[in-house]
Amino acid sequence: MATAQANVRASGQLKHELRFVDLLMASVGGIIGSGWLYGSWKGGFMAGPAADISWLIGGVAVLLIGLVFAELGGALPEAGAIVRYPQFSHGTFVSYIMGWGALIAYASVPPIEAEAAVQFMGYYWPAVYSNSAGALTTLGIFMAVAFMLLFFLINYFGVGIFGKTNTYWTWLKIAIPTLAVVVLFFGGHFDAANFTSHGGFTPLGTSGIFAAVPLGGIVFAYLGFRQSLDLAGEAKNPQRDMPRAVIFSILIGVVLYLLLQTAWIGNVGAAQLAHGWAGTQKEFTAPFSDLSKFAGFGWLAVILLLDGIWSPAGTGNVYLASTSRVMFAMGKNRYFPRFLLWVHPKTGVPLWALIFTVVIGLAFLLPLPSWSALVGLVSNATVFTYIIGPVSAAVLRKTMPNMPRPFKLGGMGFFAPAAFVVASLILYWSGWSIDAPVALILLVGVLLYAYGVTTFAPDEQIYSWKYVKAGIWLVVYIVVMLVLTYIGSSQFGAPHQIIPYGWDMLVVAVVSLVFFYWGVASGIPTFESEAKLKEFAQQGHGASAD
Repeated sequence: MATAQANVRASGQLKHELRFVDLLMASVGGIIGSGWLYGSWKGGFMAGPAADISWLIGGVAVLLIGLVFAELGGALPEAGAIVRYPQFSHGTFVSYIMGWGALIAYASVPPIEAEAAVQFMGYYWPAVYSNSAGALTTLGIFMAVAFMLLFFLINYFGVGIFGKTNTYWTWLKIAIPTLAVVVLFFGGHFDAANFTSHGGFTPLGTSGIFAAVPLGGIVFAYLGFRQSLDLAGEAKNPQRDMPRAVIFSILIGVVLYLLLQTAWIGNVGAAQLAHGWAGTQKEFTAPFSDLSKFAGFGWLAVILLLDGIWSPAGTGNVYLASTSRVMFAMGKNRYFPRFLLWVHPKTGVPLWALIFTVVIGLAFLLPLPSWSALVGLVSNATVFTYIIGPVSAAVLRKTMPNMPRPFKLGGMGFFAPAAFVVASLILYWSGWSIDAPVALILLVGVLLYAYGVTTFAPDEQIYSWKYVKAGIWLVVYIVVMLVLTYIGSSQFGAPHQIIPYGWDMLVVAVVSLVFFYWGVASGIPTFESEAKLKEFAQQGHGASAD
């Protein structure tokens, strides 16, 4: 580790230039992307008017998780935070699995957002998107690649330039959906009867409410709250600003998305509802723009089509920054080559990590040029990485009790297990078809870790057997959750239903509680936590942010 740190200092250091508003806008910019353009439409045809409940469930779930991460973010502001927290609480094995999952989730978001931007561009330039195929054309793929290169250039010139650019970018991303809400609510076409007619409030049953959370783009829309955490290593005052950025960004997202979904339900016309709420899946291609045209607001439709390019592109830019910090953290933990730690001396950007992020993103874009093809996979992989936050926070309360915590979450004994349970339920609601490939990818990561460990000398203390034992619970958790999605309720796509609907969610909740407490019991003082405690003792307070 000393060598790795020396390499960072020799090449350059991360620069602490992000203010509170930059951190807040990083998270809000991650939340408001392609999700707002598609989420209300998908929520509507999956859950009907009850989609409001789906957004509320998703928002409360993410807020529970966010509160736990807010404590971690204030106490341990580190670049690539999701990879670093489990390094402190459980050691290398758990950290590697989480980093592997985060890499799969994060690296695919910039191409998803680039694809969404190009899809909306297709309304002005049909050559880039094929409506019949539902995918980008060859020219469209080249345009998505161009967006990826634009994200790279914005990030390349330093985190200060990125922060200012993203902050202004995000203010407009907030303003346009807010304008849509105001016009659709007060424009004279809002019909409250839509909430009770056409099959009632829950025309697709309660299972539709839960399934819409992971599969309707709802969780995907909220995922961006963690972007500020991964940029914490470049914050000016992370101990003060990180918790606020996380919590406020989630609250902004919840309020805005609830208003958007309500406006959507109230403005869908009788012609579009001729085949019920499920039939609206085929009635829209550019959802909010189409809705505005149907309601007679042609000028708003034009603005929303332009925002269909602007908003996803902004989110892709944010995720490229945070993904490169995850790459940086993977190098810092010695899972990836140490050249990823090289920081540009002038810009303070982890340049090779940034380049590697673009390359990985392009690999995701080319074989799967479809928003819908990727969103379920990304949501599931990201929610999987959320489960470590509650466990790590609870462990560090025991192993690092005197660590400075600028934001100390009251009621951790309730919030941590509750956050773990809701994350597990979201994973279950995703269903077998999504959970199976994600679990397979994660288990491949376990095998890669096992192979990697054999390349280190036996006396490498950060790769000792005790860290493998500290992560056994996580491997078993992955397998058990996969089994539950296979034998659970058919309402969530189980191929072989054994547990009936209703009871299945109770079983998942109880089982996840068992794994939460097993995970907490498996936490140990680690090489990283002991080093950090010594650092605290030398400083007297605070933590090193880079």
